[in-house]
Amino acid sequence: MRPVHPFTIRHRDVWSIALPATFAFITEPLAGLTDLTVIGRLGDAGLLGGVVLGSVVVTFVFAAAFFLRMSTAGLTAQAIGAKARDDGLIHLMRATILGIGLGVLAIALGKPIEMIGAVLMAPPPETVPAYELYFGIRLVSTPFVLVNFALLGWFYGRAAATTGMLLQMLIHGVNIVLSVGFVYGLGWGVAGVAWATVLGQVAAALTGGVLVLRHFGGFKPTRALIRLAALIDPLELRRLFGLGRDLTIRTLLLEAVYAFFAAQTARLGDISLAANHLLLHVLMVIAYFLDGQAQAAEQLCGKAVGANYRPAFGRAVRLTLGWGLGIGFGLFALVYGFGGMLIDFMSTNADIRAAARDNLVFAALTAFTGVFPFVFDGVATGATLNAAIRNGMLFSVAVYVAAALVLQPLWGLTGLWVSLHVFFLGRGFYLAWATRRSLDRLFPS
Repeated sequence: MRPVHPFTIRHRDVWSIALPATFAFITEPLAGLTDLTVIGRLGDAGLLGGVVLGSVVVTFVFAAAFFLRMSTAGLTAQAIGAKARDDGLIHLMRATILGIGLGVLAIALGKPIEMIGAVLMAPPPETVPAYELYFGIRLVSTPFVLVNFALLGWFYGRAAATTGMLLQMLIHGVNIVLSVGFVYGLGWGVAGVAWATVLGQVAAALTGGVLVLRHFGGFKPTRALIRLAALIDPLELRRLFGLGRDLTIRTLLLEAVYAFFAAQTARLGDISLAANHLLLHVLMVIAYFLDGQAQAAEQLCGKAVGANYRPAFGRAVRLTLGWGLGIGFGLFALVYGFGGMLIDFMSTNADIRAAARDNLVFAALTAFTGVFPFVFDGVATGATLNAAIRNGMLFSVAVYVAAALVLQPLWGLTGLWVSLHVFFLGRGFYLAWATRRSLDRLFPS
């Protein structure tokens, strides 16, 4: 029988993870906004379009390996709960080695990926040179990006959320400063913002590596904890690859949902497309706050599974759901109360303003319907219920597409937003059901 390691979860344990994670997530769009602003102020629409398209394609490449962060966080949290001597170091090393390998492979396949991206995105001729230059340089950072995924997963899995936050702020801070310096100081243009992003990832990977060595007392003590037999354990490797497969399916399907949402909106005309673009910014802000609770659920539930202590698991679910709903109420009130002013600030077109205001309440309601899928995604990731995560996404995507095909012809843009809520609720319901169904297996008596 697995040993039991009881521990207590308090409200401050949730917020010690959720608050730094939320701040870290909020910094992510700032770097992208800086890149676009720096290039946009050069006054060349072709350069700006190339950067936008290159960023979309390279981000999709990174998203395919985001499982490194999620799986490392869940496995590390379980190692912490089980009081493993290496604090999950072996999980970090496996993910790091895999990340470097996948990063090198992505670079080797760079030209085919670039060509596929060009076919799918269909860039206008004037954007092609900037797209190819930006994408080619950004792809160089892939091994460092994937190593950072593993490092961030390890730090968040250990509940060292402040360290994870600082590493993410380092990535974006270096990017912002160097983008301005390279473009305006050295005149590097598109290459400048691309290299600034690469160097931000390099700086974070090196800093994170140093912090890991310091945690274990230096290189030799760290090396002593890494046993080759444990590193290549066939069972653990199969577990990691299983997690990787299912989490990648989950991430790609999630990307497909938003791509479908955007494509269907475009079919409704320019006004609907522009209005939805404004409302999606509102949705992203809500997501950053709910992601903090998901991160807390991931670490605390993973720790409870590793500790084989069911009361802590239930407590973690209740606290993160409770705080998520409380945050959701506050966000709904803010968005619904002041969203109209934000829409008027972001657009001067009366038709776009009207279309966005008509659907503002549906964007604001994601603060509620998004709580269950966000939190239970964190719960399931921490418990490494990868099949449930995959199947939940398949189920909710099917329900979402069916709802959109019925409701969009009836209600237009409003129908698309209602379908998105169906997606959130369906995913939350499935993950909650699957988690409850797995409790006896996760915590054998």
